[in-house]
Amino acid sequence: MTGVTEAQVAQWQETIGREIVEEETLAPLALCRFARAVGKVDERDRPPLPHWAFFLPNPLSGDTGPDGHPKRGGFLPDVTLPRRMFAASSIEFPGELELGAPAKQTSRVAELTHKSGRTGDLVFAKVEKRIEQDGELRVREVQTYVYRDEGDPVPLPQPAAQVPEGEAWHPDEVSLFRFSAATYNGHRIHYDYPYTTGVEGYPALIIHGPFTAAKLADLAMRKGELASFSFRATAPLFLGEPVYLRQSADDSVEAVRCDGVTAMQANVSYR
Repeated sequence: MTGVTEAQVAQWQETIGREIVEEETLAPLALCRFARAVGKVDERDRPPLPHWAFFLPNPLSGDTGPDGHPKRGGFLPDVTLPRRMFAASSIEFPGELELGAPAKQTSRVAELTHKSGRTGDLVFAKVEKRIEQDGELRVREVQTYVYRDEGDPVPLPQPAAQVPEGEAWHPDEVSLFRFSAATYNGHRIHYDYPYTTGVEGYPALIIHGPFTAAKLADLAMRKGELASFSFRATAPLFLGEPVYLRQSADDSVEAVRCDGVTAMQANVSYR
């Protein structure tokens, strides 16, 4: 166990309020690649959560850590807990992104908290991202990252006696690669089997949380245009096992593992 001190937490909290401002032109090809990665086949069909196609991380080859993420420190603090995951997000869509036009994204460290649970220390970092065009807010997102200890090896879920309800989703290795490429996500748990099993202790490659969220948003969009979409990951999803996507209520959708465990739940509001 790594252990976290109050002095460390106080030091990490000094990053609260730190900002990064980025500008880019929203290229239609980037959105097309993202759409293909999440399974869209018609170029006229806007993909779910389209802002994820833009403002991608772009570290130099020497500026990535052993897990494939950008090295610790810089914008977010250098939290010493070894594992980092994208845990949750809350997204609002006050406007529509205009392709081929300039945009500005402002990222701000909004919050950093420390908790101790049954699995050890947890540090949660919240980052607010605001995308503007022509001085108008088009997307606002608050992402939550969790840092944790290594923990014990995770067993592969065993199928429940009764198949869960929902639409079965069967991503494969190529699907994970394409999503990693479309979002410039270098995290090795999505493509490096020896690293995933031997270092991080998982029984198989991990399906991206944002990939699952995009599939759930796509399911929700069948009922109408999204005004907001928030999700929280509660359990890992493993390659090689089906994921069941379903509407759980009028304003929520969820992804369920083969063992019946809800791995992600999302709340939705419509325009």
